[in-house]
Amino acid sequence: MARIIVYTGKGGVGKTSVAAATGLLAAERGYRTIVLSTDAAHSLADSFDRPLGPEPTLIAPNLWGQESEVFHNIEKYWGTIQSYVSSVLQWRGLDAVMAEEMSVLPGMDELASLLWIAEHHDRGRYDVIVVDAAPTGETLRLLSLPEAGKWWLEKIYPIQRRIAQLTSPLIGRVTGMPMPSESIYTAGEQLFARLEHMHELLSDPELTSIRVVLNLEKMVIKEAQRSFTYFHLYGYPADLIICNRVLPPDAGAYFGAWREAQQRYWPMVEEAFAPVPVRTAPFFDEEVLGERMLRQLGAVIFGEDDPAAFFYRGRPYTVHRADGGYLLDLELPFTSRSEVELSRFGDELVIQVGSWRRNLILPRVLLDVPTASAAFHDHTLRIEFRATAEASPASRGGPRHGRD
Repeated sequence: MARIIVYTGKGGVGKTSVAAATGLLAAERGYRTIVLSTDAAHSLADSFDRPLGPEPTLIAPNLWGQESEVFHNIEKYWGTIQSYVSSVLQWRGLDAVMAEEMSVLPGMDELASLLWIAEHHDRGRYDVIVVDAAPTGETLRLLSLPEAGKWWLEKIYPIQRRIAQLTSPLIGRVTGMPMPSESIYTAGEQLFARLEHMHELLSDPELTSIRVVLNLEKMVIKEAQRSFTYFHLYGYPADLIICNRVLPPDAGAYFGAWREAQQRYWPMVEEAFAPVPVRTAPFFDEEVLGERMLRQLGAVIFGEDDPAAFFYRGRPYTVHRADGGYLLDLELPFTSRSEVELSRFGDELVIQVGSWRRNLILPRVLLDVPTASAAFHDHTLRIEFRATAEASPASRGGPRHGRD
């Protein structure tokens, strides 16, 4: 089973260089390694200083690189559905070229790139899969899609499919509109299944780690903290923070103020992300391009350690008994209680932090136990489940909102 390492961070922090250096070091340690770029604005080929394509390309012994390509991915994962959507748009009067362009849903190309992760894992050709992901905001949006897809597949898709089976013959004869065939729905099920499989792999703490790359700048640190929270919210395990481009003590007078600012921010980063470890990489005196410089970058980050190792292991949430009830603890670092809103609908617990929302399916043991209270303890959201007379009937099936 392949080890999966996903690098993300604010645009421009050097995550591509760190991902490439990790892949090169892992390959030199004997792992069959692929470095996959899922960022629409690829720079992995520039980092290795050699051309890469939509299929894996051998770079060095044990090392392959891949820059996923939009049209290649869409044809591979979206082709059947796209053809139907295009036919409907043409029926509405759009020319064939415009209909084909409009049939690609926003974000589908980036999502198809992420599906390569599951494909490489399932093929079993690689020991380590290093992912150079898109900047954090885009990556978080894409990583939240599997849960949305699962909900659609379970709640809406069967109804929509049944209605189409009953009404398609009549509507097609009356209007002439192309109607979805069984193959379209099958293709949709397969796509949702791939999304769910990808989510299972990326949320498996025995396989996957998210690693956040940042610079010692206030805006970058704040975004890294937000992304760290959201990764916890969606159950994606993080095992390492990499602080890149740290200025050396002898940086000179020109960089003096910048160096002082980095020194002020460093303790804050180290403390804020604890217990997840933080490692540093210097601001090199030349551009990090090609194998020689990537090897140096990997050496300063990992030293003698295995780059594919797990540097921290933790659970996104835990459930345990307490005083006749149950407590569900969910780590939400860098979040205040005023930012959190909770709702419960049967076996679904909806947790909203700012503009991000997660539907958490409750463990079976909590299905018939009402939600009693919620509170924050040391950046951990603690939700109490207790069958008491004081518990609101709404907590058994209806919504319950709170900002406690």
